[in-house]
Amino acid sequence: MGAVLALLLLLFTTVPLLELALLLWIGSHVGVVPTIALILSTGVLGAALARHQGLATLRRFQDALGRGRLPERELIEGLLILIAAAVLLTPGVLTDITGFLLLVPPIRHLVAARIGRSVRRRLVVSSPGGSPPGSPRRPPRPPQREDDVIDADFEVLDGDDRRP
Repeated sequence: MGAVLALLLLLFTTVPLLELALLLWIGSHVGVVPTIALILSTGVLGAALARHQGLATLRRFQDALGRGRLPERELIEGLLILIAAAVLLTPGVLTDITGFLLLVPPIRHLVAARIGRSVRRRLVVSSPGGSPPGSPRRPPRPPQREDDVIDADFEVLDGDDRRP
């Protein structure tokens, strides 16, 4: 877990610094107003594309549920579209490129397939007849015999004889 935390710390410190340096470089070459216009236009365009792609994915999600299929791919793609929208609203060129790439369906399908394979490898599925790999084995349950049945007498009470 320490390696993941170190990677995230590195990511959250280096990416903003790279974004700032890149925006300053672009601003020095094309000017401040065009740079701000670029930032605002990618945010607006990205939000519109994310909305369009998100609605299409929602329709596929509902269609999969209607057919009785688990919408695994649609869930992953919906999450990727949400991530794309978030990074597109973040000012920066690298985040915008990442966001737009995630909104391109063939690229998003590839990323979703890879994430799906990774998740499936990490899942442990237990069937009713067995136990998950690596878990301690429980002794099998003995079959129920007739002498395991408890026979009881009962009496039906009418409404007036109810006890508290």
